[in-house]
Amino acid sequence: MTKAVDLLKKRYLDNIQDKPESYIGVELEFPIVNLSHQATDITVTKSVMFHLKESLFFEVERYDQDGCPVQLIDRKSEDRILFEVSYNTIEFAFGKAKKIQDIEERFNQYMKVIQAFLKPYNHAIQGFGVHPYWYLNDNRAVKLPRYQMLLNFLALSGNKKDSFFHGFPQYGSFICGNQVQLDVSKSNYLRVINAFNKIEAVKAYLFANSEFWGQNWSTKISRDIFWENSMHGVFEENVGVNKISFETEEDFFNYLANSALFTAERETEILYFEPIRVKDYLGQEEISAWDLSGQQHYILPDEADFANHRSYQYQNLTKRGTVEFRSVCTQPLERTFVPIAFHVGLLENLDELEKLLEKSDFLQFYNHDYKFIRRQFSQKVITQEAKRFISVFSEAVLECCERGLKRRGLGEERYIKEIKQKKSEKSY
Repeated sequence: MTKAVDLLKKRYLDNIQDKPESYIGVELEFPIVNLSHQATDITVTKSVMFHLKESLFFEVERYDQDGCPVQLIDRKSEDRILFEVSYNTIEFAFGKAKKIQDIEERFNQYMKVIQAFLKPYNHAIQGFGVHPYWYLNDNRAVKLPRYQMLLNFLALSGNKKDSFFHGFPQYGSFICGNQVQLDVSKSNYLRVINAFNKIEAVKAYLFANSEFWGQNWSTKISRDIFWENSMHGVFEENVGVNKISFETEEDFFNYLANSALFTAERETEILYFEPIRVKDYLGQEEISAWDLSGQQHYILPDEADFANHRSYQYQNLTKRGTVEFRSVCTQPLERTFVPIAFHVGLLENLDELEKLLEKSDFLQFYNHDYKFIRRQFSQKVITQEAKRFISVFSEAVLECCERGLKRRGLGEERYIKEIKQKKSEKSY
């Protein structure tokens, strides 16, 4: 295990700076929806990429196996527009910025061009965390090895007679998230992960937006179930809310060593296999793996395979020296940047947030069971008493956030005004 932990530390600590300059990185995923209540026409969605290349300052960065552009880049801003897992989902991955408004301005520019292009085809980008016509769509992977491997890996759950799995392994093709990455330092990354892990109930209450269309699920955040009850969730440390808070670096990396490896490359071929805990990986005598055609291979574990490690906790330390916050559903279009501001403001006001959490009656009442609390407050039906309790806690967190945004002095507090006004309404 010591070697595994050392390799994880090298992967995730090498790029963390002592005093990083603070930037914001934003990734926004959206369903492209056929407004005729039919399957998304992927010939239309593929045409979007050609149109963007001609209309804006984008060039093709990646083509699929059919020669269709599937990822574009603006070299000046380093913004990327791409298909995420399937041709029904579009992602905007923005180059780092100092303030939210700069990203929003570019987003609005791109959206204006794309929506105008889609309108004659009766298609549009919409603000949902689950594609409303997932059950009609062609949910096959974008024709890139990484995405094809991912869906093949998730499909392994179909071979298991285990009620743990939700039975929708193709979920990666139709769920959408609102993600932000913020720079952290060697001295505060554990504090950031711990503090934001404790407010997952607040994020569920404020930002739930992924009901599973056509299914009688009790949750308003089906994304949680899709992630946690899939092949990614075979080891609970690999995904979702962290079970514990981390006192030391060793605590964190020993926990991370319980996450999974499930893919490796051999001679330029991408392979996948049943998830193996990181701490056990190098001790495997042999690993049974599959290529994209389903052919079985037997490989030996290699330290280089740790380059493929990625876990899916909702507060995720990345190899870029950032923490990625990944639990928020795609929001209604007009609220796209509210969760971004929420995270930015709280990070700016981290000291106050920690003090708030330390004396929280709300967290104490629920015995600091952060995973349970998130599930509780993502439900469609919440008692009035519980709603009042979470509303008071959420208000305190939002006020902490607002003070952080005001301290930045960039006018970003405007993004959370509406959500503060409507926090008592269960419309988020």
